[in-house]
Amino acid sequence: MDQTQIDTGFMSRALALAQEAKTVGEVPVGALIVDPRTKAIIAQAANAPISNHDPTAHAEINAIRLAALAIGNYRLGGLWLYVTLEPCAMCAGAIANARIERLIFGATDPKGGAVVSGTRFFEQPTCHWRPEITGGVLADESAALLKAFFKERRK
Repeated sequence: MDQTQIDTGFMSRALALAQEAKTVGEVPVGALIVDPRTKAIIAQAANAPISNHDPTAHAEINAIRLAALAIGNYRLGGLWLYVTLEPCAMCAGAIANARIERLIFGATDPKGGAVVSGTRFFEQPTCHWRPEITGGVLADESAALLKAFFKERRK
């Protein structure tokens, strides 16, 4: 199995988590943290700021917290983060602080993204850790889920 197939498979799982978030009224974003050596999912989460009454409860932050607890370390070196939407500045900061080795995301976020859009967090001279970045994995599916969610909310 090549890397594209592996990335697509894990992003499909992240999309399923995003769909679960949508069903409870959260913005549909899903994330998971994987150990690439074993292909094991260490943690998985969805957006939950509304449910948790916590503005920091983005899918990425939730997955990072769960992974840190699972491995007993706040450093997640060697692990990969899959997320359906380009991370915001807050999540990019958490990714850097956790030392995530590789970030794989789906759709870009022209309004709130901070990886290839907006501030380009990892390109800033003050950024102390830069993961390998792969964007656009199942981007159309991720974007379609978000568009449908917001279209429904505007009715």
